[in-house]
Amino acid sequence: MDRAFWKTKSLEEMNEQEWEALCDGCARCCLHKLEDETTEEILYTRVACRLLNRQSCRCKDYVHRQQRVADCLKLSVQHTRLFQWLPTTCAYRLVANGLDLPEWHPLQSGDPESVHRAGISVRYLAVSANHASELELHIIGRIESL
Repeated sequence: MDRAFWKTKSLEEMNEQEWEALCDGCARCCLHKLEDETTEEILYTRVACRLLNRQSCRCKDYVHRQQRVADCLKLSVQHTRLFQWLPTTCAYRLVANGLDLPEWHPLQSGDPESVHRAGISVRYLAVSANHASELELHIIGRIESL
């Protein structure tokens, strides 16, 4: 895999390995979100998907996640409209907008822990869906603030 493939390839040109490598492992996309019916703003909660391993910030069953979680969305170049609910730091959103990856991104740093050290991941923020009642009580911010 070319070291800086995201600078030379569009999302459409990436192979599956490159596409998957873009994920920084922050797991922000695995947090439950609410949409304000009045403003249509997307609000993030601290509540994580039941399949999220909150320590590793990875899915416990990535291959079968869509079968196990009804509202799990698979990102693809065919569904770039979904990028609007991704955090502004997300590599898919950045590359789609022609921007470079931040220095803490594992593809830049060479270290998968850099996203956690930078405070970008949900490692110490997320709570289990099993322990959360009303999502509104767990709102942590708007998409721009994450």
